Parts: sequence; C-alpha cells; structure tokens
Amino acid sequence: MYEDPLYKMRHALAGVALALIASVLVAALAGAFIGDLVGDSYTARATAYGILLLYVVVGGVVLFVKVARHETRPLTPGRVGLWLASVWTWPLLLLVARRRPQAPPPAEGP
Repeated sequence: MYEDPLYKMRHALAGVALALIASVLVAALAGAFIGDLVGDSYTARATAYGILLLYVVVGGVVLFVKVARHETRPLTPGRVGLWLASVWTWPLLLLVARRRPQAPPPAEGP
C-alpha cells in the first residue's frame, strides 16, 4: 500500500481536489459578476463561468503535474488556501519555471 504512487501523492491530490471544489464556487461568483458587467444576460454569465471553469481546471492539472511529486506536507487550512491561490495563478508558475536557470549538464568523465 505504501509503495503506491497515488498514496505518496495523497496530500497533493487532496489539495488540488479541495482547491478545485472551492474554485468552482469562486468561478460561479466571478462569472456572474463578469457576465453582468459585459452583457447582463444568462449567456454572458454562463460563458464567463465556463471560461473561468476551464481556466481553473487547466490550472489544477498544471499545478498537479508540476508540484505533486514534491508535496509531502499534510493538509491544513493554510495549505488548502495556498493550493486555491495557486490554481488561480498557475500561469505565474510556468513563467517562473521558464526563467529559472537550468542546471548545467553533468560533466562527462574521461
């Protein structure tokens, strides 16, 4: 059981799942607000909600792929808040990863 890769990533799985559940609610509220600003119609609100929902789901996948294998700390409310913020700001994670200098390749021996 403890050799199962999903068991080792249980904290990351739970963090992403809880962040995505909370993000659905945030996206609904933000979608309604944006939709009312743009067109004040059901179509505008539903479109804004759909776009935001797609954004956070992609963010959840990107975040899980980039961070999951390194996440070993147990979940706390603060950690869930960090996952929630990270799901919404995931493009910054990609920008930081691109700008970070890569480690030089290992030197070949004689």
